[in-house]
Amino acid sequence: MIHVYNTLSKSKEVFGPVQPGKVGIYLCGPTVYKPSHIGHMVGPVIFDAVKRYLVYSGYEVTLVVNVTDVDDKLIAESASREMPMSELAAEMTADYMNNIQALNVDTIDHFPRCTDHMQQIIDLTADLIEKGFAYEARGDVYFEVAKCVEYGKLSHRRADAMQCDGGGTAKRKKAAADFALWKSAKPGEPSWESPWGPGRPGWHIECSAMSKALLGETFDIHGGGIDLVFPHHENEIAQSESAHGRPMAKYWMHNGLMQASHEVGKLGGRTTREAAAGDLDSQEAGKISKSKGSAAFSEMLQRFPGETVRFFLLSTHYRRPIDYSEDRLVEVQTGLDTFYRFFKRYERVTGKSFYDLVPPTVREQGDFDPGDDTMLQDAAEHRNRFLEAMDDDFNTGGGVASLFELVRRLNKFVDDEKLEEPKKRDAAALEVLERGTTTLCELAATLGLFRGPPRAAGSGDDQLIGHLMDLLIELRAEARKSKDFATADRIRNSLTEFGVVLEDRPGGTEWSVG
Repeated sequence: MIHVYNTLSKSKEVFGPVQPGKVGIYLCGPTVYKPSHIGHMVGPVIFDAVKRYLVYSGYEVTLVVNVTDVDDKLIAESASREMPMSELAAEMTADYMNNIQALNVDTIDHFPRCTDHMQQIIDLTADLIEKGFAYEARGDVYFEVAKCVEYGKLSHRRADAMQCDGGGTAKRKKAAADFALWKSAKPGEPSWESPWGPGRPGWHIECSAMSKALLGETFDIHGGGIDLVFPHHENEIAQSESAHGRPMAKYWMHNGLMQASHEVGKLGGRTTREAAAGDLDSQEAGKISKSKGSAAFSEMLQRFPGETVRFFLLSTHYRRPIDYSEDRLVEVQTGLDTFYRFFKRYERVTGKSFYDLVPPTVREQGDFDPGDDTMLQDAAEHRNRFLEAMDDDFNTGGGVASLFELVRRLNKFVDDEKLEEPKKRDAAALEVLERGTTTLCELAATLGLFRGPPRAAGSGDDQLIGHLMDLLIELRAEARKSKDFATADRIRNSLTEFGVVLEDRPGGTEWSVG
């Protein structure tokens, strides 16, 4: 039974979808005005893993991630770059798509763009005016917060905590907390025709309209960063529920923010105490954002493989802040090498590739009777721990810990059974190894991990490097065979200086970057 922490109730609840067997998830996506940074990757990776686990658990899942392609920041950036807003949005959207693809995020079903849903936005705004929840003021349209009796139920903040718009627009409101549904266009700005004159939508109404269009008036999970609880998600609830008279989403899931190491705000922000799960103020102080000088994510992919970043993001429970530094990424890469070395070992022992295994894709199919075999008993136990962690509010950090425990147990089994020595391999032991490794593959797949051989970061020369290493290993082997140990040692020592480690095993020599 899956339990989910619901921000709305501030408690864990038993997960049960609105429509039995089907789940609709809406995740607030990027505003595409500048290249994505690593902070933008948190939500897509987390909810990609959430969807994978729900599908594995037997649900039919629709995942929607919106793209905000009209916004004040977009208008300002397009003016700065002297290019049309639509071209800038297309360029930055392509950057975002390339980045999430590098992280194996490929389960998203819909990427709605605000500009493609303008009529739905206008219709929803008009509906709110008709029902008395919104009013027009000289070409602008505002939601009247005082008319929404449950306003603040998500964030537990008072309406007067809302900062009012600056400039002349503030004078058009009935109250400071009222927020814009439609903004009248200034001269030269992109605009769309509406019953209130040319303009563009406010930020919050976009998500209400797009989620309704793709998932209905009530859907299962609304996700986003904890910084969106107020005002964005609070205002979405006010709009949608006032218009439809029913709950917008059953569960509200909010992920922690990406922070610059333990020194909160290290990348251009102020230094303060380490943030905790649910501690929005301290997380906000240190979150990584474009305004704090964070590098484009495409540049990070030149230094770290996408799978390393994905593993890093999933190694922490999604509700906790993520402690970011490049040193942490190096540590994560070292941990990943534990798995990669085992995959090579498995292939040496069995003659089969780990990546050719076909694991169960549904939870019940992965159940097996370990009998009295201690290795399989341990594999079953580690699988149970993994499932318990994921059932408990999608605790990917606990799941990753179980994967490490399982791969260590598999390595110990290979050692104990001396399976690296061809003459001592036992058919029954090989069968046990394959069964345990298939379980590892099954669990990793629910996190979107180990779907193919690891790729080096930012290089198109991976194949060439592999061929050169194979050649050097072959030359060293020939030198040793002819007792030219000086040449063999020179090859090994030179590679060691370059950070390449050679491991001589009964089945051949393997190399890795140490």
